[in-house]
Amino acid sequence: MFASTGKRPRRHRALAAGGAALLLLLGSACAPDRGRADGALTFWTPHVTPDRLAQQEATAARFTDRTGIDVDVVAMAAADQNQALVTGAASGDVPDVILLAPDQAAAWSGQGLLDTDVAADVLDALDRATFSEHALDMVTIGGEPVAVPSDGWGQVLVYRADLLERAGVRPPRTVEEVARAAERLDSEGVAGIVLGTRPGDPFTTQTLEALLLAGGCELVDAEGRVALDEPACARALDAYARMADASVGGDQDVETTRAAYLSGRSAMLFWGSHIFDELAGLAPDFPATCPECRDDPAFLAANSGVVTALRLPGAGASDDPADARQFGLTLNLGVPRGADTESARRFIEFLLGDGYTDSLAVSPEGRIPVRSGTAEEPGVFADAWADLPTGEDPEARRPLSDFYDEATVQGIVEGAQSFQRWGYGTEHARFAGALAAQNTLAREIGPLFDGADPADVADRMARAARDVRADVE
Repeated sequence: MFASTGKRPRRHRALAAGGAALLLLLGSACAPDRGRADGALTFWTPHVTPDRLAQQEATAARFTDRTGIDVDVVAMAAADQNQALVTGAASGDVPDVILLAPDQAAAWSGQGLLDTDVAADVLDALDRATFSEHALDMVTIGGEPVAVPSDGWGQVLVYRADLLERAGVRPPRTVEEVARAAERLDSEGVAGIVLGTRPGDPFTTQTLEALLLAGGCELVDAEGRVALDEPACARALDAYARMADASVGGDQDVETTRAAYLSGRSAMLFWGSHIFDELAGLAPDFPATCPECRDDPAFLAANSGVVTALRLPGAGASDDPADARQFGLTLNLGVPRGADTESARRFIEFLLGDGYTDSLAVSPEGRIPVRSGTAEEPGVFADAWADLPTGEDPEARRPLSDFYDEATVQGIVEGAQSFQRWGYGTEHARFAGALAAQNTLAREIGPLFDGADPADVADRMARAARDVRADVE
């Protein structure tokens, strides 16, 4: 579970005597720990591949050179973090900083495992106005931020601009328009769209929430009731079913959807922003194999358009961000109770300040800044991100700005400032997180693709969601 970094390990201060109950341990941890005798700091990161781990260690080494505080960078997948933190809190062995998702922030803050004072201190020091309001909302529980937003990736619609132009189809801007475009573009040799449809699959969970969000479907209404059986949800599910009919045959997941678009077998793709380096031919493990790509590996980047946020029904031609939705997943920097809070605060401020560009460079296509700049230089981080080399081959890495025009790159960054998720930033965050983690709604989606009435599927989803809610709220 834990990766050895070869650096000097830190010594953890026990929260309470061994054998005490977890609640007593957490209570004793409430007093802030303002410094460790050895000065070391432990950082858990979900970026676990060797190359990404090496980049994060290099960034941590810069912090050490500047402050004298040693950092152990521990690669740990999110699923492992969840159990390790609870176990560590009970034994008094906790990390100092964790790169975590909003659902983890909601769950851990609900268990009293996060020191939320540090998040507030960092945001005050860096100026919370320089952060995406939506990213802050995702980690705001009970009116207070429980972690500090770092970066994220969003679900985007990628389309073959050449094929749409040939068919006389304008780039779609709403869920309904995507469904109509898919139906018109669907042909014998090329599917109209490819998107996640495998029941119970995490990728389908993301796809489903992204489409329902953009379709104006809410998880919970203003009165706090599960609202998945409302007409807006049924309409969005109808559009989803029509997209699936125009998609590549069979159950589609994250791997098969990517392969279909890279091979030229689909005119549109609903996927994460991680696709941008692959379209540019910068990912040797996932090469573009379309007929045109043999002579030009970057053909798809040159001939693909991107829609980030989709407009809500009834928004018309509005360009107001409030009238659009983009599903996004953010990563955030949190501090557990019992951590070395002073060193943690300094490290987080470094990662979001002088070390921010280095942090984003770990995977630029999947780590889009949600802090565009500083009060003095509002766009400094967004501009730097556009020029960060990306790609899986260290010898062939190039910035996305080499392949995509300025409007596309700017749209990607602007979209990241509007990432949204169901329930996050509200009292329903734990419910929304559990619903996504269990792939509850995706488990109910199969009948939709077999011709079931979308309203009936919406009713089934609502009932399943209420069952999950009863277990967590």
